[in-house]
Amino acid sequence: MLTKTKIDHPNAWTTDSVCSKSDVAYPLSKMELADLDQALCTVKAHGLDLESITARDFPLTVLSPALMQWLHEIQERKGLILLSGFPIDHYSKEDCGLIFWGIGAHMGQAQSQSLAGDRLGHVVNLGGKNARYRAYQNSTELALHTDATDIVGMMCLTPAKEGGLSGYAAAAAIYNELVENYPDALATLCEGFHYHLFGEQAEGESPITEQKVPVFSMKDGYLSISYLRSYIEMAFAEQGKEKTPAEQDALDALDKVAHGPRCYQQFMLAPGDILLFNNYTVLHNRTAFADDDDPDKRRHMLRLWLRAHKPRPIVDDISAFGKRAGIAKQAGRASVYQGALEYEEYAVPKS
Repeated sequence: MLTKTKIDHPNAWTTDSVCSKSDVAYPLSKMELADLDQALCTVKAHGLDLESITARDFPLTVLSPALMQWLHEIQERKGLILLSGFPIDHYSKEDCGLIFWGIGAHMGQAQSQSLAGDRLGHVVNLGGKNARYRAYQNSTELALHTDATDIVGMMCLTPAKEGGLSGYAAAAAIYNELVENYPDALATLCEGFHYHLFGEQAEGESPITEQKVPVFSMKDGYLSISYLRSYIEMAFAEQGKEKTPAEQDALDALDKVAHGPRCYQQFMLAPGDILLFNNYTVLHNRTAFADDDDPDKRRHMLRLWLRAHKPRPIVDDISAFGKRAGIAKQAGRASVYQGALEYEEYAVPKS
């Protein structure tokens, strides 16, 4: 049960305690990098397809204690960790994907991130070619939000020419600021909102969630946050309903606090940076950016949605897309990313 009492937890970090990337960074040692390289050689020697690779296929020995440390930090403490020092120039993009996937395989099971069933996501700018493209597939600024999984991983292959800062805010810190400054908003946020599913519902399902999805929830002493305002707004529009004054005020208060100077921290991810964070304790976003004219120099991130092998407790109605489930693949959907920054329509292919 949530009360209007501040939460004393490492996830209640603010910009006073997390001042830069270095405050959440884990520099990879030469021995740990060699361990990753050896695991890469192992999977390549066996000719395994990326999405079939398990933790057993990608053996890590030197890194084993560090992996436990990372998971503890993600699940029990601040909620995020940044792996630095990976020599990306030594590897092809394909090999970077294998290593990123291999690290993720030790933390959880990769989930589908779209109707196309992409389990290794390519976060690139598609330039607004299709109204069905997701928000992360353009170059405009994204508001702070959560995804549909336990752990999110981002690996920077190529940063943008300009902009593209990654932003983060901790659930417990946001909650504490609301307790202090907007206590009346909490009841509404804990009750939650209906979500529009943006065409990503299963066949025969309503485009609007039947249940309200709580923004804040508590299970076995673990605070969680789940939030995507644009889908909430679409649900109100689809239903032809107006928000009550309390609902409007609560959403506005949450956005003001989450994007405010005490809670909102930004990092510029450099090539080779790998950031892993708890989707239910850390909101994330990205600022607008401009791409280089050279296709090989355009912003390119790899993304993983992981269902944790050892998940933290969450309530059943934590997400519009189901508990820890990702977004289910639908037949006939094609991946928008085809390699070398060539794209296909995010729709059923023509016969």
